[in-house]
This record gives sequence, C-alpha cells and structure tokens, in this order.
Amino acid sequence: MRRYHVTTFGCQMNAHDSERIKGMLEELGLGEAPSQQDADVVVFNTCTIREKPDTKFAAYMGEAAARKRERPGTVIAVGGCYAEAQRERLFSLYPDVDVAFGPGTIPHLAEWLGAGGFGVSRGAWGTADERTFAAGLPMHNERRFQAWVQISMGCNSTCSYCIVPAVRGREVSRRPGDVLAEVGRLAAEGVKEVTLLGQNVNSYGRDLQTDFASLLRAVDRVEGIARIRFTSPHPKDFRREVIEAMADCDAVCEHAHLPLQSGSTRILKAMRRTYSRERYVRLATEMRDAIPDLALGTDIIVGFPGETEDDFRETLEVVEEVGFDSAFTFVYSPRHGTDAAAMPDQVPDEVKRDRIERLVELVQRIAAERNATRIGRVEEVLVEGPSRTDPSLMRGRTRRNTTVNFTGDGSPGELVDVAIERATSTTLAGAAVRARQAVSAARS
Repeated sequence: MRRYHVTTFGCQMNAHDSERIKGMLEELGLGEAPSQQDADVVVFNTCTIREKPDTKFAAYMGEAAARKRERPGTVIAVGGCYAEAQRERLFSLYPDVDVAFGPGTIPHLAEWLGAGGFGVSRGAWGTADERTFAAGLPMHNERRFQAWVQISMGCNSTCSYCIVPAVRGREVSRRPGDVLAEVGRLAAEGVKEVTLLGQNVNSYGRDLQTDFASLLRAVDRVEGIARIRFTSPHPKDFRREVIEAMADCDAVCEHAHLPLQSGSTRILKAMRRTYSRERYVRLATEMRDAIPDLALGTDIIVGFPGETEDDFRETLEVVEEVGFDSAFTFVYSPRHGTDAAAMPDQVPDEVKRDRIERLVELVQRIAAERNATRIGRVEEVLVEGPSRTDPSLMRGRTRRNTTVNFTGDGSPGELVDVAIERATSTTLAGAAVRARQAVSAARS
C-alpha cells in the first residue's frame, strides 16, 4: 500500500484541514505512514502568520527534497497559508514541490494527485474564487471523542500585522444546517466535545442573516454533545448575545480565548484592532460577571513597531488586571505584504527578547496563582489518554481547558471527576474520584 504523511504547522484551522486532507488521501486508498521517511506522498500544511513556521517549513522541506532525490517517485505537496502567500514563486523557491494548494482549495488536491494514480500536474493551482469548505471532505479523526467543526472561512478584519485575510480571503459562513448536520453525525459516532472553528467565530452568520449566539444555542441542543468550545473570537465582535448563550448553554464550556494583542490603546490603534484597552477590560469583566468560573486565555504580541516601554508597561498592567488563566505570547514578526512590516520604528530584537521574558514571567505567575485556587476542588475531566510525562498517570482536560494529570482509572473519551491536589502554571494534578457514566450525570 502506498502511504502518506502530513506535517501540520500553525493554528487549529490547519489541524482541522489536515484531518480532512488525511481523510481524503485515505479515501484514495493511501495508508498513513509513521514518518515522512516512509511516505510516498509527503504533505506540508503550512502557516505563515509568523517567521518561525516559515523557518521550520524550510528545514522540513530540505529533508523532503533530499529524500526525493533518493526516491524520485515521492510526491511532495505543499498547502496552507504559506503556499498561498508564495503562490507566485513557490515552485522557484522549492523546485522539488509537485503540487501546491491554498487553504480554500484543499478539495482539489485529490484531482491534482491524479485521483490516486499520482498523475501529478505540477504547478496546478486553485483560485480564490474556487474556495470551498474543507468540512465537506472525509475526516480522519485523530481522537474519536473530540472533533473540529468548521463554521466559517476567511476574515474581514484588517489588522495591520496579519497576513491571514490576504491568504484565506473574505469571510464566508457555512450554513447552519450543514454545521448542525455534521455535529449530529459526530455525536452519533461517539464524539463528546466539538470545537467550532473560524478566523473570527463571533462574526459568523452575518452573510446568512443569522449569528453566532444562535448557532451556539442550536449546537447545545444536539443530544450527546457534552462540551462545546470555539476559537478564535475577536473582542470587537463579542456581543452580549454570545455571552448570554455561553451562560445559558449547558454544554458550552466555561472557557474563552480572547486575544488582547496589546494593552496599549495607542498600539491597538496602530494594529487596527478597533477596540481600546478600556473596552477590552470592560468586556473581560462583563464575561466573568455573567459566566461563573470562566477561564480566560489570550494572545499577546510584544515589540510591535513603535511600541515604547510605556506601551509595554500598559500591557503588563492589563495582564495583571484581567488575570489571564493562560496566554500565548509572541514576539512581533514582520510579514511581507502587511502594513506593519513597512512601519517606522521597528523595535530592536534585544528589546523584544527582554520584553517577552518579562511578559512570560508575569503570565506564568498569574496562571500559577489562579490554578492554585483549584486545589481542593473536584473537576470534571474529559480523559484524553496517558500522561505525556508519566505513563502511569492519565491525562485529560477540564471544562476550563486546563490539562490535568491524575491517578486512577479512566478511558479516553470518558468523563471523570478528579480531586485536585497540586497545581503549576500550566497543569493540575490529582486523583480520580469516580467515572461519569452519562452526559446527564456529567452535567448534574
């Protein structure tokens, strides 16, 4: 049997797309190879939001090209945001690439691979006008009890640092009936947790005369789904109706990822985020007031062009004031084609490094303090499998999206009550109390 291997860079949307790519290749009769070295078809699903994924892809591509010289029949396919961003020169940059496709043209990959016969038409491309939802493709589900569900593609925001709208196009919402039909099928197959995906989930449905709050309530009514998550929202579109739906719906988890990016209103304006520091803090307070026990995560960029020490200090102040439970922190990386890349007053690398270290130290301290308040509680944990650091322990996640390592029994996909005994900035630890046998018991 010919085999494939998919390497995924970047965001949750790419993780979803890779599952669809795998499902499509398996429908063509290919099996999954454990590594790139063992594959006949090597697929890279790329990211280009920062410089680091570009660098990693270049290294992986060098290894794949070397193997192709040893095994000339190997097919190399490159998809995702980097492929779309480099569509004019990808094949000159990487002559060993056989097929390239953008995020919206994944369904064409099968035909470009010759419907399984590898009659590859090198240089084939889809166009932006041909964008279709990858959600309609077969799915290779990495975990039988968890699933990504795509609800939209593209983005209408114009953040000055972001390349995503240029490579993924304008926002298009998936029809609610199609989303609910997929969630229903997943529930029937034993999926307990779904994550609704979009570049900006909050603006879902505006092109279909519906809204994200209505979709949340509809998905909550699907029997068998115990947990609903969503990512990523934009603070500017986080309406009161969505907060109310989160509070009302039993299955919607007490967790939200709310990207801050900067605590300085001046820098937020330069980023074109369209909200101020004050508006963001008010929103976070409103959410925590309406949703008991809410955990808030965020994204923060340091070293944006023109960021002064005072601007950075404002970011630290917001982090302290809001008290995030988790945060993804990034050093600003210029992206070709964005307005921010051409801005004056680019921040020196050594200043960026100093600021990211100070930010990470604060984020970890606050997260450790917040996690410490969970000690002595009993948390509902969805078991994912053995602990990555100690196979004698089990691992899972709380509704608040915190990883828990625990002693006791529990099978992947099972809901287990865990008494929390210890905490770090990123994880909790404890002992299983009892397994929950039904969704109704899990919600009681």
